[in-house]
Amino acid sequence: MRSPFLKAGLFAISSVIALAAQQQPASPDQPIHTLHVYTDLVQVPTLVLGRNHESISPQIAEQRFSVSIDFGPWFRVKHARMEGTDPISLSILLDTNGAAADLLPKIDEALAALAPLSLTARDHVSIYVLDCALTQSLNDIPAESRLLKLGADAALKPWTTRKQDRRSCKQSVHLWDTLGFIASELSKLPGRRVVLVVSDGRDRGSVRSWNEVRSYTQAAGIAVFGMENSAVTTGWSSIAWSHQNDANAFQTICELSGGMLMLTNPDSIGKTLEQSIALLRGRYIVEFPRPANSTKGEHDMRIKIDKAGNDFIRPSGISVPMPDPAVLADPTTIPSDPSHAPEQGQRHVMGKPQK
Repeated sequence: MRSPFLKAGLFAISSVIALAAQQQPASPDQPIHTLHVYTDLVQVPTLVLGRNHESISPQIAEQRFSVSIDFGPWFRVKHARMEGTDPISLSILLDTNGAAADLLPKIDEALAALAPLSLTARDHVSIYVLDCALTQSLNDIPAESRLLKLGADAALKPWTTRKQDRRSCKQSVHLWDTLGFIASELSKLPGRRVVLVVSDGRDRGSVRSWNEVRSYTQAAGIAVFGMENSAVTTGWSSIAWSHQNDANAFQTICELSGGMLMLTNPDSIGKTLEQSIALLRGRYIVEFPRPANSTKGEHDMRIKIDKAGNDFIRPSGISVPMPDPAVLADPTTIPSDPSHAPEQGQRHVMGKPQK
């Protein structure tokens, strides 16, 4: 299965508001004048935890948040709020390979327990299983306890049967290609987009590199939360793995996409899943206007909090919305004030020259 995810466009959040204003009642012979006010607002879900990855209380005041684009001047954001119950488009990937397989026997019950408290009918869920091939059992359905359990059971059935019969198979698709494909499908859906990945984090032959997946999830504003088995693999295989070039790739994808890698075990997988959703609900939605001198492409986006020390701050998304030329050419458009927006710097992502 080849992923089309590299062909997808960059993601950015923008809002367009049209307001009709009329100074006085118009006669039937007079035209109705309409005033159009357009705003471009960047919204960045941002995970904020303490230095030991603990939740921070009380809520952080919005005036403490600042943003810098491409190392431009720090700009105080216009608004910051808790994500709360914003609808989530959630894709769940269950990887049956390696130590992650020990986390799966009761995963159906753990997922079912997420609804209706952690997940509600406003949230939509897709479930995938990576085994000999990639299997999908649920596709963007409202989160409902019974359906989550049935979906996990159906997706895992080929793996369960094969394990009972002690049959082996040749894996036809691998972790990075799978994660890229899922992110590509998820980018088409509304809401706050998140991937939960239960895996050992080891790729075994993808066409795409982990860095391509990292780049796409960042640009698409998709946060990746990974869950690994805390049991340590012994023997020479673990020593060899520690020397691989992408040994920390899974953690890097998670953190640079605005998520994090969490350790768990078969007895606590349910609690870890609940914790991951709680972390999502506890993110801050940081809002600021599009930079007045913004350009196309990916950008370095940094968010800081005054007097935060060594807090764990991970924004999701590094793209900015571009202005619509037709809107700018509209004589009824009110120009935005550059002084009310951050200024984009001159340094670009990974040292890429501006095109």
